Parts: sequence; C-alpha cells; structure tokens
Amino acid sequence: MALPRMSTEEEIEALDAVCQRLAGFEDAISLEWLDGYMTALVAGPRRIPAEEWVPKMGEGVFARAYADPADAEQAMKALVARWEVLVDQLDPEGLLEDADVLRLAPLMIELSEDDKQQLVADGHVKPDELHLLEQTGEVWSIGFIDATRDFPAEWPEADLETEEGQLFDECMLRVVSLTLDAEELKEVFEELYDGEELTRDELIHEALYAAQDMRLYWLDHAPKPPPRRVGELPGRNDACPCGSGKKFKKCHGAQMQ
Repeated sequence: MALPRMSTEEEIEALDAVCQRLAGFEDAISLEWLDGYMTALVAGPRRIPAEEWVPKMGEGVFARAYADPADAEQAMKALVARWEVLVDQLDPEGLLEDADVLRLAPLMIELSEDDKQQLVADGHVKPDELHLLEQTGEVWSIGFIDATRDFPAEWPEADLETEEGQLFDECMLRVVSLTLDAEELKEVFEELYDGEELTRDELIHEALYAAQDMRLYWLDHAPKPPPRRVGELPGRNDACPCGSGKKFKKCHGAQMQ
C-alpha cells in the first residue's frame, strides 16, 4: 500500500507564516485551526475550489490580510500545498484499501508540561488559568466544525432513521468530542464507548478516523443538485452559455441529442 503524502517542514513553515499573518486580523486563526478547517473541506461531499472557500474562511480574513496580489499569490501556494497533501491523505482508494490504517497526519499543537510552565514563567498565563488552555486537537476540531458551518449546504443533517445516518452522526460526535470538557465527555463515553474512558490521544485518533469515515460516507451520500428545468436551457440557435461563440446546438447542446 502506497503511503500518503506528508507536508514537508518547509511547507509547514510557509503555511504557519500565512496563519500568523491572518491571525493579525482574526485571532481565531492558527495553523491547527486552518488544518482542521481544510480537512473538513476535503472530507466533505464536494471538492470545493479555493476561490470559493478562501474568501469565506475566517469571515473573509484572507482578503484583509493579503491585499497585495503578489503576497496573496505566495500565500495561496502555501494553502494549495497543504490542500494537496490532505487530498492525498483522504484519497478514497487509499482509505478503502485498508480502513484500519490512519492516513491523516494533522497539524496539531501539543503543549508539554514544560511548555505550560514556561508560559507561566513568561507571564503569558497565570498558574490558576492553566486548565483553560486548549487541549491538543481542540482547535483543530473547532476549525473542522467552522468549515461545516461555512458550507451548510454541503453538510446536510444525516438521516437518523437509517443505520448509515446514525454512524455518520457518531462520526461528527467523535470530532466534536475534542472540544468537550470532562463532564461532557462522560456522556460521550457512555454513548459511544460503553462507559470506557479514552485518553486524549485515543480521542484524537477517533476524531481522525471519523474524518476518514466521513470522506467515504459522502461517496455514496453526496447531496444531489436540484434538477435543471427544461426552461433553463438555451434555444438551439442561441449562443452556447459556455462562451465558445458557437450556437448551443453545435456545442454543448449536441451532447444532449
């Protein structure tokens, strides 16, 4: 089995530089948040083009942060590089080849105890506020959820009357679990794991497998576009709407004959 692509250190550094600039205009943006956001887009039912999702991301922060076209072009290269890696990691053929293999390699920030104590020593966090720091994977999950909210038409509610719909709903819960506190997690443990308490690393793995499962779910359950009405078609002798300059009957209309 071919191994999925991984982002290089240079690619991650370039993407992190973009995130730092975006964070100057929208402090919710971070490398981990963006990775979760992009993962949801790739795992969804439709391959949304960059020109559609970048303007929506972070309430339009990209246009504010990158007004200069040359700067914007370089930033887009960093986004596209990570996008292509995620597309490969969530490639359906690879996922179907062995569903038990974890292909996703997220960009998550993990703070060690030494890191936390250094934050206290530097005055960035008070000792009694350490518990308020985001847990590993929490910001990634928030980014994932934000993407589903930015594109609600792409993420319709699953049919809970069906077994597949229930499994999809569980997948979302496994992602959301990374944002829950200890009391809320107790309910998740009871509902999904028969009361067994999972470690943080196990919860992260569950969320990543859930993203992979959702990618496969959408292969068979993608929302169907509304059917075109006959009245929407141009006349046979009208110009083809594709812009070719040909008559409709000599262009795309010929495919319908």
